[in-house]
Amino acid sequence: MNLIWYVLWYVIAVGFLVIVHEFGHFWVARRLGFKVLRFSVGFGKPLWRRMIGGADETELVFAPIPMGGYVKMLDEREGPVPPQFLDRSFTRKPPWQRILVLLAGPGFNLLFAILVLWGMRWVSGVNDVKPIVGEVQPASVAARGGLARGDLIVSIGDKAEPDSRDVMFDLLETILAQGGAKLTVRNAAGDTHAVVLSVPDPAARRHLTEPGMLYQGLGFEFQEPSVPPVLAEVTRGGSAEHAGLKAGDRIVSIDSKPIANTADLVRVISAAVGKTLAVQFQRKGVLQTVQVPVVATNDGGRTVGRIGIALPTGKLPPSMLVHKDLSVGGALVSAFDDAWNLTATQGELLWRMLLGQVSVKNLSGPLSIAQYAGESAQAGPASFLAFLVLISLAIALFNLLPIPLLDGGQIVFQAAEWIKGKPLSERTQIFGQQVGIALLVLLLGVALFNDVSRQFG
Repeated sequence: MNLIWYVLWYVIAVGFLVIVHEFGHFWVARRLGFKVLRFSVGFGKPLWRRMIGGADETELVFAPIPMGGYVKMLDEREGPVPPQFLDRSFTRKPPWQRILVLLAGPGFNLLFAILVLWGMRWVSGVNDVKPIVGEVQPASVAARGGLARGDLIVSIGDKAEPDSRDVMFDLLETILAQGGAKLTVRNAAGDTHAVVLSVPDPAARRHLTEPGMLYQGLGFEFQEPSVPPVLAEVTRGGSAEHAGLKAGDRIVSIDSKPIANTADLVRVISAAVGKTLAVQFQRKGVLQTVQVPVVATNDGGRTVGRIGIALPTGKLPPSMLVHKDLSVGGALVSAFDDAWNLTATQGELLWRMLLGQVSVKNLSGPLSIAQYAGESAQAGPASFLAFLVLISLAIALFNLLPIPLLDGGQIVFQAAEWIKGKPLSERTQIFGQQVGIALLVLLLGVALFNDVSRQFG
C-alpha cells in the first residue's frame, strides 16, 4: 500500500511541476512568435494527445514516463521547414529570444515556489521553532564545546538564529568553511555564554554532511515536545504485532527502564538492533509484559532498530514557537527571501559536492523523491505544499546547470552564438550533447544508488 501511495503522489507532484516548467517555455515561446509543435508531459510513446491553440495548433501529449517533459519547437536542424514558417523557426529567432525561452522554464518553477510561499506566509504567518537544545551526548563535540540541555542558540558567529532550520544550514556552512563554529547560547537561567564546536578533521566534517548525520555527529539534538508513549499504529506483520502489541497501548518501561515519552521510546528501540526487549505496557488499566525482537532497518544510511510501530506526533508548545503574522507585502518579501536562501543553499551544497567537501549521498533519485512525496502528502496539505516548493526550486536549479541537454547548457550554446555572431559548429554541439548525456547518466546513477542504499542499506 505504501508503494502505491508513494508512486501516486510522486506522479502528481512531478507531473504538476513538469507542467509548470514546460508551460513557462511554452508561454514565452508563443509570446515571442516561436512555432511550438508539441507540449509533452512525460517521456515515451504518447498515452493521450490532443491539438490545442486554435489556428496556431500545438500537440498536447501525456506520456507514460513521469520523469520530465519537453516543449518541441519548429527547428530547421530537425528537418525541412515550410517557407511560411521559416521566420518562426527556433534557429531563425535572435539568440536573446531563445535564451528568454530557455530561462522561462526554470523561471516559472521559481515563480511557482514564490507564489506558494507567499500564500502560506500570508494565510498562516511564520512559525519559527526556537533552537532549544535537547539531549547532549557525553564526550561528544557538543559536550566538549560546552553545549548543554536547555540552551537556546542565539547566534552562530555574528548571525542571529531565530529558527532551528536556520541553525542546521548555518552550522553546516560554518563548520565546512572554518572547521568549527562559535555559538552564542542562553541557558535556562538567562545567562549568555559562548560555545565552540570544533571539527578540525576534514574527513569528520565531510561525514557530517551525510543525510541525517549533522546533529548525530556533533552529539546533540533539539528539544521536542513531550508526547506520551501511546502506540498510534502497529504495523501488520511486524515484530510488535507478533508479540501482541496493539494501537492504544501505552508503553510503561523497556527492560525495567521507565519510558516517559515517545522520544525515550524511539531512542531505546533505535539503539537495540538485534536484541529482544522486555516491553511492559498498559492496556485498559492492566499492566502486561511481552518480549519484542528488534529488527535492523536502514534509515538514511544508518542502521537503527525498529519493531513496527507508529507513534503520535505532538504539537509544539507556545514556549517553543515564535509566531509572526505578515501583511501581504511582508509575506511576499518573506517568500522571496526564503526562495532565494533555499536555492542558494542547494546550489552551494551542489558546488561543495563537486569539490568533494559534501557527501554525494545527499543526491536523491526518483525512489527517495517518491517516498518524500507520499510522506508529505500523508502529513497534510501544508507539508505537501512545502515539499512542492523544495522540489520546484530544485528543478529550477538543476535545469540551469551548464550541462548540454539541460536549459542551462542550451543557454551557454545560445550565448556563445550571440558573442561569435554565428552558431557553434555541428561537431561542437554533438560533442556537447554527448558530454551532457554522460553527465546526466552519471548523476542519475549516483542518485539511484543512493536510493537503493537508503532502502536496503
